[in-house]
Amino acid sequence: MLLVHQLPSKPAYFRVKIWRRLQGIGAVAVKSTVYALPSNAETQEDFEWLLKEIVEGGGEAFVCEARLIDGLSDDQARVLFDAARDEDFEEIAKEARKQLARLADSAPLAERADARALASRLRKRLTDIAAIDFFGATGRLSAESLVAELERRLTEDNDMTKDLPDAPLQTAADLKGRTWVTRKGVHVDRIACSWLVRRFIDPDAVIRFVPGRGYAPNAGELRFDMFEGEITHEGDRCSFEVLLNRAHIDDPALQAIAEIVHDIDLKDAKFGREETCGIASLIAGICVANPEDEKRIAQGAPVFDNLYQYFRAKSG
Repeated sequence: MLLVHQLPSKPAYFRVKIWRRLQGIGAVAVKSTVYALPSNAETQEDFEWLLKEIVEGGGEAFVCEARLIDGLSDDQARVLFDAARDEDFEEIAKEARKQLARLADSAPLAERADARALASRLRKRLTDIAAIDFFGATGRLSAESLVAELERRLTEDNDMTKDLPDAPLQTAADLKGRTWVTRKGVHVDRIACSWLVRRFIDPDAVIRFVPGRGYAPNAGELRFDMFEGEITHEGDRCSFEVLLNRAHIDDPALQAIAEIVHDIDLKDAKFGREETCGIASLIAGICVANPEDEKRIAQGAPVFDNLYQYFRAKSG
């Protein structure tokens, strides 16, 4: 769904107002005066209300349903939507990390009250952004888990639950024979998790790739690195870190890999390993060269195999 518009040069506030409206409904610019939304009844109504507002303000606009033939593919359009939402989610994640750091320094009661108000605002902001996260941007998992961790910290009773255990732990044996489900368009965390599953948990594991939104799991399936998944981000830990913990795998070489995956996925430079930049470039290259998810996993496996051997030899 495209909105093509032209705004009057004055007043300036009207142009800002329309831009904010476009941001609020999740539209992305494909040209300076052309904005896109996924085509459905709800987005059409959003554009039609905006069209009315533009015309009433002295501008011109029309809405059309379009099939992109050349210049911008559907996949490239989806990347624009995901990139816009990832920026929004990263802003939330940064605020949550900052507040968690303050709480870790034993913030006084007055600051904890401010933190509760911030957590409430972040939760609302997260809900608003999730509503316009049309294709399941990767950044949502990190933002959601950090806000949830902030809320948990703020509801602790005299710090008695400060170190709550993870969700029921499984052993590697419990995880065998399951169908593993994750979002389409895998990147470093999902590639690494898939490698870990097939290398250390279940060599015959079936891995399925599904839409990031609206998927209802079937019996016997384990969702990983997905919103509301059984194995996904928790607090400031990526899915690979969580999976290592759930499977009770204690291996220094895998822990080193987990730190690299964490820094690439969460972009917070928490561990700062020297290998991170190179591995990030390798994974990015694999994703660019291989649009199919299974091929990305197949090409990524040797990267993590060799990295694992490197860390084993280094620790030995």
